[in-house]
Amino acid sequence: MVIITALLVAGLMVAGCVSGESPTAPSTTPIPTVAETPEELRIATTTSLYDTKLLDHLQSIFEKKHNAKLLVVSAGTGKALEYGQRGDVDVMMVHDRAREDTFIADGDGVNRRVIAYNYFVIIGPESDPAGIKGEQPEVAFQTLMEKGKAGEAGVVFVSRGDASGTHAKEKAIWKAAGFDYATDVQNSGNWYVEAGSGMGATLVMANEKEAYTLSDIGTFLAYKGDLTLVPVVSEGDILLNVYSAMLINPEKHTGVDTELGKKWINFLTSDEAQQEIASFGVVEYGEPLFFPAKGNWAVMGVSEAEVSAPVL
Repeated sequence: MVIITALLVAGLMVAGCVSGESPTAPSTTPIPTVAETPEELRIATTTSLYDTKLLDHLQSIFEKKHNAKLLVVSAGTGKALEYGQRGDVDVMMVHDRAREDTFIADGDGVNRRVIAYNYFVIIGPESDPAGIKGEQPEVAFQTLMEKGKAGEAGVVFVSRGDASGTHAKEKAIWKAAGFDYATDVQNSGNWYVEAGSGMGATLVMANEKEAYTLSDIGTFLAYKGDLTLVPVVSEGDILLNVYSAMLINPEKHTGVDTELGKKWINFLTSDEAQQEIASFGVVEYGEPLFFPAKGNWAVMGVSEAEVSAPVL
């Protein structure tokens, strides 16, 4: 028994010498920590910010910076606003000022900030069968109506027809051209086609039909490589296209992630994000798909506070 006891004591002493610690000393090896689960932010966005991949680009930067995960649903502005009216999302990103104003006046949205802008363009076949190249948008639409209704060969217009911001801009141009959309434009003949789909799908349809359509320049450039259509009308004040982000009102809708929503909007208006917007697409397309809002409030007809004031 004495011999066995001595051997056990010796073994413990050797173990202690090998480890450098007493057998009862706690381990100094760091215990791995479990990564914190990213906080989720629900965003409804217009299709142009999604189809151009700008949102993907900004999303990756924000998610790393804030350990967050953005859950993005892309739809036309009308559908996106419906998500906000039901309180299904935390943040709205759209481009239809009139409906945004109504959305805020109804108490559904707060803290709107203008984040970027670009322009709409009327695109069509390079042969330009309607002969509208270089015209003002209102005059171009008058010509399209006249020649389309007359059945002139090659004059077809594909509309988004989906209550999107682009569709709203199209209606505004028809109104400025002297037409009532519901009575004069819709059902005016086979020359006018309503796609009822997003901008990318509408571009593809217009291309297949060799037709005219209205597009934001960003989405057109993103799809340009797959299209034979070209811009035919690209100048005119009415073609301005302004993008905004706003928080869903937490006083009206429960469950809104106010704090992360504020961080996202403040990120979008930050110098870092604005510089990313300014350079996005330049290398690939030779020109930016969007222009930054910072410093350009006068161009967009908004106040400096709508562009630069932090959301608190």
